[in-house]
Amino acid sequence: MQFIRDDLRGLEIAALLEFHLKDFEPHSPPESRHALDLDGLRHPNVHFYTAWEDNELLGCGAFKRLDEKHAEIKSMRTDPSHLRKGVARAILAHLIEEARAAGLQRLSLETGPMAHFAPARKLYEAFGFTYCEPFGSYVEDPYSVYMTRGLHN
Repeated sequence: MQFIRDDLRGLEIAALLEFHLKDFEPHSPPESRHALDLDGLRHPNVHFYTAWEDNELLGCGAFKRLDEKHAEIKSMRTDPSHLRKGVARAILAHLIEEARAAGLQRLSLETGPMAHFAPARKLYEAFGFTYCEPFGSYVEDPYSVYMTRGLHN
C-alpha cells in the first residue's frame, strides 16, 4: 500500500468523497454532518492522504490543524470494494505518523453514535482514542460523539 499527499483533483477521489458525504444522509440531519467537501479538504490547514495499491484507490483520510499542537481527523473512508482488508487501520496509522512528524501533540475526531458508525469507533478505540467533550467549535449534539488521543506515545 502506498500513501500520497493528495491534491484532490483525481476523479476517483472525487467519487469516493461524494460517496462518503452521501453515506451520512440517512444517519444524521444536515446540521449534524461535519464532513468537509472537496473545497474544504483543499484548505492549507488540511493534510489529505490517499492509499493506493496497483493504481487502485483503496481509501483516504486527513487531518485538519486546529492550532499548533492539535488537529482533527477528517474524511476517513475506505472504498467499499476494499472493506475489511486493513485499509482503514493503515490509513489511521499513517495519519498518526504524519501528525507526529508535523509536530502535533493531539488528534481528535467527531463521529456518529449510531450503530452505522460502530466499526469506526471500534477502530479509533483500538488506536487509543478515548471519548471526550466537544472540542474546537463543536457543541453537544445527540448525533455526534467526540474522541481524542495524545501523540506522545
